[in-house]
Amino acid sequence: MKKEKLELEYHLNSASINIVWNTIGTPHGLSEWFANNVQTSGEEYVFTWKHHKQTAYLLHIKPPEYIRFRWEDDDQTDYYFELRIVKHELGGDLSLLVTEFIDPADRADEILLWDKHVVDLRRKLGV
Repeated sequence: MKKEKLELEYHLNSASINIVWNTIGTPHGLSEWFANNVQTSGEEYVFTWKHHKQTAYLLHIKPPEYIRFRWEDDDQTDYYFELRIVKHELGGDLSLLVTEFIDPADRADEILLWDKHVVDLRRKLGV
């Protein structure tokens, strides 16, 4: 089944770009809001949730702007998963832009899952 691109933008208000980057761009930071645990070995990242484990490979990283992965299940495709910090010129507020490729039938569930993750992220950031 062909996947579709999902892009979601979440406002983080006036959070510090360095704090946001440390929370989305490091294994320790990702373990505080996205997964229960994140282990790395080179470019391999193993994300662990309560009853699920998934491996991703780091494709690109540009601190403090974005980090991009490819899930192991998407090997040999152009699909990726990216977390990008966007700084708005007017006011200087930050947003998190999430890009992921998903099965069209899972769209509503994926949006709900990201909404939950970002609630945890905002709580961690204090925004």
